[in-house]
Amino acid sequence: MIKGYFFDLDGVVFNTEPLYTRYWSQVGERLQPQIPDFALRIKGQTLPQIFDAYFSGALAGEQESIIRGLDDFEAHMDFEYVPGFLDFASWLKGQHVATALVTSSNHKKMENVYRCHPGFQEMFEEILTAEDFAASKPSPDCYLKAAKRFGLSPDDCVGFEDSFNGLKSLKAAHMKVVGLATTNSPESISALADFIIKDYTNLDVLISRLRKW
Repeated sequence: MIKGYFFDLDGVVFNTEPLYTRYWSQVGERLQPQIPDFALRIKGQTLPQIFDAYFSGALAGEQESIIRGLDDFEAHMDFEYVPGFLDFASWLKGQHVATALVTSSNHKKMENVYRCHPGFQEMFEEILTAEDFAASKPSPDCYLKAAKRFGLSPDDCVGFEDSFNGLKSLKAAHMKVVGLATTNSPESISALADFIIKDYTNLDVLISRLRKW
């Protein structure tokens, strides 16, 4: 029986990944033109990780402008839910299980979420952000910390992820993995997920699968 349900944010709770892909693609085209898949490479990483890997040294001076652009971008974001997520969250409330948001987003970004969706924090018992982790995805650190918060074994937990880094993080944590094909194709994530969904609209099928674990 699954006792802990852990969720990434973008592409899992909110259908924001296409928006971030567009933003980071523009940054990549301007500052990292030699990396054509830049926006995909950085998915699941924290901003400090992105800066350390791609905007240090000669490009360190670009960090401030990237932060300003990202802050403005997120301040005007709608944060539209992935279809069916609210129904699934409502179902989970009645199951008496542990729930946590496990995201590489920082506190400032989450304040935008809370402003856009009052009551959002009530959907999860714990919210872990970039500030809570020593290492971000694909390290398993974030999901292992979530399990530890509830005193759960990773074997008793399931995580919901969309990005390659996030899926690898769950696999490394030895948790059950539900992959959302919101960012990448079902075929491309099949090796990293135990079960794949496009969203939460086919709730009966998802719940049936979860109950088998």
